[in-house]
Amino acid sequence: MSAQSGKDMLLRLDQNGSGSFLTVAGLRTKSLAFNTASIDITDAESAGRWRELLAGGGIKRASLSGAGIFKDKSSDEEIRSLFFAGTIRNWQLLLPDFGTIEGAFQIVALEFSADHASEVTFDIALESAGELSFTVI
Repeated sequence: MSAQSGKDMLLRLDQNGSGSFLTVAGLRTKSLAFNTASIDITDAESAGRWRELLAGGGIKRASLSGAGIFKDKSSDEEIRSLFFAGTIRNWQLLLPDFGTIEGAFQIVALEFSADHASEVTFDIALESAGELSFTVI
């Protein structure tokens, strides 16, 4: 597999819960992190006192984040309204030549910043709110 262009990694929002996805415009950076909490089952009889973990245990979660500039009125308005309402909505992250991650996420942070001599930028952070699916491209 060859290197992929970062511009092809897309964050998309289900606009109204019907599966009609809108690309969040103006994002310059995007990232996805998967995490799981381990469950320690070590006891007095654990071999050599080495920690033991419960296979398949723990809470799984995914975090999405992005940063960019506001460019598209419809996606900008939708993001602001979802954040202030605390709404959980389906989102997609398209990873070129890999697949699409899709599921319910909630916007947990929305930050705005600007330098005196440049454009207004925003940072967005989302946390998973249910089971995610992965579709191979």
